[in-house]
Amino acid sequence: MTGKGGIRAIAVLEATKGLIVLAAGIGALDFIGRDTEQAAEEIVRQFHLNPAHMIPRIFIAIAQNATPAHLWMLAAGAAAYALVRFVEAYGLWRERLWAEWFAVISGTIYIPWEIWELLKGISWSRVGLLAVNLLVVGYLIWALLKNREKARKRTEMMAGRRAATPS
Repeated sequence: MTGKGGIRAIAVLEATKGLIVLAAGIGALDFIGRDTEQAAEEIVRQFHLNPAHMIPRIFIAIAQNATPAHLWMLAAGAAAYALVRFVEAYGLWRERLWAEWFAVISGTIYIPWEIWELLKGISWSRVGLLAVNLLVVGYLIWALLKNREKARKRTEMMAGRRAATPS
């Protein structure tokens, strides 16, 4: 595989994303049996967010209607997402071709949404997220093309050896 260090860095990135989402899912379970609206308001205050802004307001509104079943579903979804990220990270770390293809596809899926978010309003976080995603997807495509070229040359070389070998 081409670019072992770059591919492994992407594997670490994917595993980190999985860990963050898994932690959030486990954190959702901590809200079971609590006043979720009050807990959401505490989180908004602790992070010094303005509760009048859209994201904190949506977060608090969702928390108002959260039931234990919703929280379990959220935790299960987070676990499933994390599992996908961990499998992808494992495959990338072990230099599996399927993992590179999977990473290209999964990274590319987010690009239109990231561009849409950027069109709604430019911010450093949105620009940075899009830039990192484009860099990762571009690097993976480059690695796949480079590996394809190496495989083609190996095949040609092997065919040349067979043709040169007397029968």
